Amino acid sequence: MTRYIIRRILWFIPVLFAIMVVTFVLSHSIPGGPFDFAGEKALPESVRQNLMRKYHLDEPLYMQFARWTWDLLHFDLGPSYYHRNLTVTDILKHTFPISAQLGLLSLILALIIGIPAGTFAALKQNTWVDYTSTFIAILGVSIPNMVLGPLLIWIFSIKLGWFPAARWGTDYTKLFLGIIPPLNVKFFKHAFLPTVTLGTAMSAQIARLTRASLLQVIREDYIRTARAKGLPERTVVIVHALKNSLIPVVTILGPMFAAVVTGTFIVEQIFGIAGMGKYFVVSVTNRDYPLIMGSILLYSVLLVIANLAVDITYAWLDPRIRYE
Repeated sequence: MTRYIIRRILWFIPVLFAIMVVTFVLSHSIPGGPFDFAGEKALPESVRQNLMRKYHLDEPLYMQFARWTWDLLHFDLGPSYYHRNLTVTDILKHTFPISAQLGLLSLILALIIGIPAGTFAALKQNTWVDYTSTFIAILGVSIPNMVLGPLLIWIFSIKLGWFPAARWGTDYTKLFLGIIPPLNVKFFKHAFLPTVTLGTAMSAQIARLTRASLLQVIREDYIRTARAKGLPERTVVIVHALKNSLIPVVTILGPMFAAVVTGTFIVEQIFGIAGMGKYFVVSVTNRDYPLIMGSILLYSVLLVIANLAVDITYAWLDPRIRYE
């Protein structure tokens, strides 16, 4: 396993390099530039040229990329063109914990709801429990975030007044890079609607996959053997059947993590959350190349780490899997 992890880490280097090359070329291919306008007024040509020269944007693309890569090797992501007096590192340091909180809370909610719902639906196959769970899962997958978010705001914020319509709470813990949220009512009242919006589709997908996998596992011979030994049904389901049925669920957690990351773009815009997604949208619309590159780099690193964690967990759940 150790050799496999080392090989995967080494393989990540050319993968990340390729992602950065593609991102750099595509971002610079967007029409317009970062210094075409100051607010709503066009900058004088002399001022624009001076700014282009200051940030080396008048150089060929390969030289700009080489300069960015050299700075990256020195852990310098460069200054933000749009957010003056701020570096990309400063922006990511402030916004990443917020997006991470939203993504982790949504993923936890999806697992807490999806696995039990799929398990009950499989154990109660072809009953009203199964039909209701399946209907809700299909509904959850079918409603996009851009529709569900405003709908929840209209119901729970405008009509009922139970939860705030936007913004996170102002208090954040510093534990684990500030990702672990504070355990207070104010924070969770602000986090409830965005978390439900982002986690609904994921919980529906996990529920459907858990149901299908568990229905297949409970028909295996070793499950019939466990029941023939007189083991309690709870032990048979939880210890023997559920563990193996979660292998497909674990497999999709890597791609699902990517969906969580990209899904925060829309959810952060809807709920006015100043996370990475909101800043990334602003960076694209304003051609803030360093912030685009820094955001994509961080997202890519998180994604490859998530996929590696999925592979390790997969081997733990199924001892037959060996990567050596």
